[in-house]
Amino acid sequence: MTGATGNVGADLVQALAEGAEPVRAAVRNPERARLPGGVEAVAADLTVPESLAQALEGVRAVFLLPGYPGVAQAAAKAGVEHIVQLSGVSAGTGDTSNAVTRYMVASEREVTESGAGWTILRPCAFDSNALRWLPQLNAGDVVRVPFPEVRTASLDSYDLAAVAAQAFQDDAHRGEILWPTGPESLLPADQVAILAQVLDRDLQCVGLTNEEAHADMLKNTPVEYVDAFFDFYVDGAIDESIVRPTVEQVTGRAPRTFAQWAAIHADAFRQAGTDK
Repeated sequence: MTGATGNVGADLVQALAEGAEPVRAAVRNPERARLPGGVEAVAADLTVPESLAQALEGVRAVFLLPGYPGVAQAAAKAGVEHIVQLSGVSAGTGDTSNAVTRYMVASEREVTESGAGWTILRPCAFDSNALRWLPQLNAGDVVRVPFPEVRTASLDSYDLAAVAAQAFQDDAHRGEILWPTGPESLLPADQVAILAQVLDRDLQCVGLTNEEAHADMLKNTPVEYVDAFFDFYVDGAIDESIVRPTVEQVTGRAPRTFAQWAAIHADAFRQAGTDK
């Protein structure tokens, strides 16, 4: 496992830990990593593929985050039989002039050319992106959002983890590109309205203009990535509004709705509301 303490990885490592196969997590600091019982933590730095020898010893399958050149090759060289590569919708465009797409495409190419079996996951936006609104909810009841007219079939990372876990278990998914999405296409205002209902707060969604969004994003995001998001959501390079049946086809159950995700994570939002 790479990314075992992150958004997707935390759900996946939990799902795998509940299975029959032993699980090893490659982390920067094994002593500080909070992992499920029975999961072995080993020190590794994904930016230095040659440091992964111990982490890969005896490993048959790897879940790999995108953007780490050389790791898929190191895994294949170590005898890994199957790599589940996390990617993104934009990889399907092949447009390497876009900074985000460029590293997704490079990651996919390396894993498919590594010699190991592979499955690629191209999820759409995540429900957990709503957690970026916590500072605003901490300050009041107005949520200002970029790209207010863009619909997304956002996905619970729990469901993506379930798809990844099944990809490891079922050889039928080797050589496949899977496109998991959530069950409904929502505007940001729809998500804010759902949060308002779950939290019993009178929340208001205010859409930023493109100029406002661009200036706001540049405060914390490198310009090449800001430009990438504008390519996606203003120029329309990708369409994340499409609802696909992938989660149910692979796992046998429907994906969670945004309302279900919000209810599960309500405590995080309620804490924000009490800190005003």
